[in-house]
Amino acid sequence: MGLNNFTQLYIEMPTYPVIHKETKEKKELSMTMKAYDEWRKENPEWDKDWSAGVAGVGEVGEFQDKIKRSHPGWNDVLHKVSKMPGSTVRPIK
Repeated sequence: MGLNNFTQLYIEMPTYPVIHKETKEKKELSMTMKAYDEWRKENPEWDKDWSAGVAGVGEVGEFQDKIKRSHPGWNDVLHKVSKMPGSTVRPIK
């Protein structure tokens, strides 16, 4: 990578669906947790829209990496199961 090669950096922020308590207007906010906490204090007439679900962004990190670290023998189980006839199970890479 040289000086003239620019890499676009995109940081995905968590999204927070909110609903106005009186008008039922809905919004989706994209900001840090700290900024969302401050926004909530400044806007008490808005509340979390639980009907929209929870967590706009998934967990940080790859779930497969977490499984391999926390349960090291699990890949051996997956490997054995993948050898069964008709199995579509594959070990974690």
